[in-house]
Amino acid sequence: MRVFVTGASGWIGSAATRELLDAGHQVVGLARSDASAAKLEALGAEMLRGTIDDLDLVARAAAEADGVIHLAFKHDIAFLGGSFQDAVDADRRVVEAMGDALKGSGKPFVLASGLLGVAPGRVATEEDGQEPAAPQLDAATLAALEASGLYRRDAWSRADTAHYVRDLAGAEVRSSVVRLPPTNHGEGDHGFTASLVATARSRGVAGYVGDGSQQWCAVHRLDSAHLFCLALESAPAGATLHAIADEGVPLREVAEVIGRHLGVPTASIDPADAPEHFGWLARPASLACPATSTITRELLGWRPTQVGLLEDLDQGHYFRL
Repeated sequence: MRVFVTGASGWIGSAATRELLDAGHQVVGLARSDASAAKLEALGAEMLRGTIDDLDLVARAAAEADGVIHLAFKHDIAFLGGSFQDAVDADRRVVEAMGDALKGSGKPFVLASGLLGVAPGRVATEEDGQEPAAPQLDAATLAALEASGLYRRDAWSRADTAHYVRDLAGAEVRSSVVRLPPTNHGEGDHGFTASLVATARSRGVAGYVGDGSQQWCAVHRLDSAHLFCLALESAPAGATLHAIADEGVPLREVAEVIGRHLGVPTASIDPADAPEHFGWLARPASLACPATSTITRELLGWRPTQVGLLEDLDQGHYFRL
């Protein structure tokens, strides 16, 4: 297939691009900078210069392709001093533009989404979070959840985008949603796990919020890249998939490995002090996000083959300056 990929030069996107090329597909990657363009060309992909805000360009590229994988998201705006809602709104606009271009085609459209907040207080499965909008809660429950950080209205806005993509199955698009865990780890990572390491190094303590029992699901980026390829090739229309290898790793155990490698103590951070200690990472570091991928494995035969999060940390590459 000729596959149009947004975010093709990114952390997961570059691995997915390589996976697609190795599987015999052609890849057209969206590149917003000279550096991104050079990376795509080095991988052997075609390059389309533009951004996800160039809606006409992106819609045309989707229409001309045999399939689409949408991995781009404005993480810099969402997490580093901007507005999460603005990032969600930009994502929704480009998803709708590509969705409209694909209607009636029968072509695959794979969306990357997230797992944080999908099933607060329990282990998430692929059957969770299928609602088209925020759940209807009484005022007291809603206020308590928002105060605890377990619920955010803008997070449900992103969930609505995933619901929109699943609904494209009714418009003759073979659409699917791949939910990603908080950490797609591996050598070269600059995401959540690398940020926990950087925080421990700068603070002189490997911290965890409260008792550290919060569990994060996790996956190696090469395993998630393989799932995107499988979804493109064979996911049924309207499917929700989970890129989960580790179903739940306690964040206290993550902190202990970080502390051992950096030679710094491990300590609990009071939830009230988490924003000052962790900065933008305070909310995800405070949340539990365990999840399974049983349905995904049965549906597509996906089997993670890379190391788990704690073993990856123990390999040492996260601690090289």
